[in-house]
Amino acid sequence: MSNNPLLKFDELPDFPNIKAEHIEPAVTSVLEQNKQALAELTADEALQRNPQWQTLMGPLEDMEDRLSKVWSTVSHLNAVNNTAQIREAYNKCQPLITAYYTELGQNRALFELISALNAQAESLELSGAKRKVLQDYLLEFRLAGVDLDPEKKKKFADLEAKLSDLTTKFSNNVLDSTMAWSKHVENLDELAGMPEASINTAAELAQSKELTGYLLTLDAPCYIAVSTNADNRALRQEMYTAYQTRASDQGGHNPKFDNAGIIVEILDCRAQLAQLLGYSNYAEVSVARKMAKSVQRVNEFLEDLISLAVPAAKREYEALKQYAKKEHAMDSLEAWDVAYYSEKLRKSSFDISQEELRPYFPLPKVQEGLFTIASKIYGIEIVPNQQMSRWHEHVQAFDVCRDGALVARFFFDVFTREGKRSGAWMAECRSRRLLGDDKVQTPVAYLVCNFSKGSKEAPALLSHNEVTTLFHEFGHGLHHMLTSEIDLRCSGINGVAWDAVELPSQLMENWCWDKEAISLISGHYTTGAALPDAMLEKLLLAKNFQSGMKTVRQLEFASFDFKLHQLAGPYSQAIVNETMSGVRALTSVYAVPAFNRFQNGFSHIFAGGYAAGYYSYKWAEVLSADVFSVFARTGVFNQETGQKFLNSVLSKGGSDEPLELFKNFMGREPSLDSLLRQDGLLK
Repeated sequence: MSNNPLLKFDELPDFPNIKAEHIEPAVTSVLEQNKQALAELTADEALQRNPQWQTLMGPLEDMEDRLSKVWSTVSHLNAVNNTAQIREAYNKCQPLITAYYTELGQNRALFELISALNAQAESLELSGAKRKVLQDYLLEFRLAGVDLDPEKKKKFADLEAKLSDLTTKFSNNVLDSTMAWSKHVENLDELAGMPEASINTAAELAQSKELTGYLLTLDAPCYIAVSTNADNRALRQEMYTAYQTRASDQGGHNPKFDNAGIIVEILDCRAQLAQLLGYSNYAEVSVARKMAKSVQRVNEFLEDLISLAVPAAKREYEALKQYAKKEHAMDSLEAWDVAYYSEKLRKSSFDISQEELRPYFPLPKVQEGLFTIASKIYGIEIVPNQQMSRWHEHVQAFDVCRDGALVARFFFDVFTREGKRSGAWMAECRSRRLLGDDKVQTPVAYLVCNFSKGSKEAPALLSHNEVTTLFHEFGHGLHHMLTSEIDLRCSGINGVAWDAVELPSQLMENWCWDKEAISLISGHYTTGAALPDAMLEKLLLAKNFQSGMKTVRQLEFASFDFKLHQLAGPYSQAIVNETMSGVRALTSVYAVPAFNRFQNGFSHIFAGGYAAGYYSYKWAEVLSADVFSVFARTGVFNQETGQKFLNSVLSKGGSDEPLELFKNFMGREPSLDSLLRQDGLLK
């Protein structure tokens, strides 16, 4: 067992030597150790008489960190290197992890120890961060059913186990359905209008499969290239249909990947969990942990934004229809036409397109500029680390330093490939904490995107939208890496309310729209020439192009999620579909085909952490727009402002309520006006 690379807790993961067969033994070993340590802790009579932070929370933190080091590595490999063997091992261990945390949350003896420590927090002069950790712990106990009678505890645990299994199946079905679909194209004429780089990537993929011509997939870069640029309307329709029906019984997909029934089961489990805890619905459970605090407040927030955004979106769509009719003789637009003609309208209105910008945003230049921007704002230095082991040849690793001292590390895995989950995210590899020997554990982050890796002719060339995605994830990474907290449960993003966790990521996107910042992240991939002033002006002028339509799209997702989780159950496929239809009636400005099954691939809420919380993106956008208004006023590279944000919010993690941290920086509560002004929606 000592040779198991997953159990080398004092080192970073040795990825080349981690095999699927290491996973189950490592997980079971740590769980057994933790359960034994927990039993000894709760049986300690001296601790029961006089609980102290170091003697109670110290061992608990050791247990949590040990398990996190194993499971975060396993979860990461399952997401970025999803082989059949790794998936099987992950699926075997997921129920064990769920059962462990359910038992922990329902451990009455531990709850009473932490309650006793919390009761004397003031007399012990515990820091505000430690008090917040204790309060968060006690809330988690209650939301895990610690107060339930034994019969209800058993039912709660069974529901949690079932829910864990269902969400894993949902995620696997989306990945498998996506990977199973491809379209082989032999005639280049069928790809007319598509960017040369996308065509080259499709040709290389076909060649790798020993096929002639071109191979199209549902990976995001390929799907976006077709839907936005392909002149072939039938191809756009085929790709739209395939993408929007993933993991469903529509679109010709394998029915074994259909998530419709799984969605119903997931929702029923959540509703039953809520009712066991004494809540009316799962939305109430969700907001108990969040900055918003109440279901009514979230509903009012979404309703306010819908009322402001829908009129603008309707005007934008009417303009799109008129343009398509006048310039392209299109009497009616279908869903698969919207992105295509929107891009043509952008080009017509601003003489700029995403594809024209790509040559000026080669990944190496964007990455270099991103690091420079972070350095200017927060006084850090980012340098390559060639010694850290990697799970794929395309992965990069870096050290983050301040004043010559190492403060964090991170991995960059930004290219799409087979066996890798779609989307973009940040995840924890290691979290900052004070170790027993008074050393501080260095935080380490995984930063993951899914860009095309480029071709023999050119490096990866990013659209401006992809640049903002990279900045977004890096913002999450900074939140994790630049924390100053030393208690595991509040360092980095730990303990941060889910509707505030997007603040640093949304904030970083703003530098993608600043002239001075763009000069650092752009340069032609062949000549190094700066983005011409004329193109830069057009890019900035086009910033709020169809901002109303973009906003209502996000509000559609958020409202569907939140309305769905306010129902008491039992659920049915009809209820899910009717909820989606009802939301679209309020938010959509064009008809969505009846076969559309977006919800079947909505991993954020059915397999991620955003259940009854997808509104968090817009909620945090209000916060980030407000914060950036200060940078805009004082200078986007003003280190005094950057240091104040770092000290007030970014480094504080979950050590205080997010509203208090926000007010420490802004001096007031959030205002919707900054976001409306930023998006061009303020009247």
